[in-house]
Amino acid sequence: MSIKSSLLKTVIKLTPNVLIIWVSNLVLKGIAELTRFNFDVDARKIYVQTRLYGEDGTIEVCLEDFAVFHDGESYRFIIHHAKSDRPWLNNLLSRVIGKAWKIPEIPQLMAQLEVIAELFKTKPPALEKID
Repeated sequence: MSIKSSLLKTVIKLTPNVLIIWVSNLVLKGIAELTRFNFDVDARKIYVQTRLYGEDGTIEVCLEDFAVFHDGESYRFIIHHAKSDRPWLNNLLSRVIGKAWKIPEIPQLMAQLEVIAELFKTKPPALEKID
């Protein structure tokens, strides 16, 4: 792992969830309110609890085992596992899971995307112990 990706990993770990919730709520004002957030970089898990504007209940979403990789032509993003506490959202997530989505090329951000791809590179499949 390069120094840049190690530094990015440390910054993500040190960023308080309260700050992320506060900034997200400023951006999402009038649309939704983020009530809980947790991002585990090492386990590659994101947990979000949000309340849509005008709704009483919250929606929980958990994304697990995601990766950013370069396929030779472009960078792609993939989510291997995702779940929610709402059946309609689980149906929507099932259409997104396992598909490698192309990340649009923005020349000014290609260096940063390379660091992100290094940090969230695809994990090799676990090798089973053979006796």
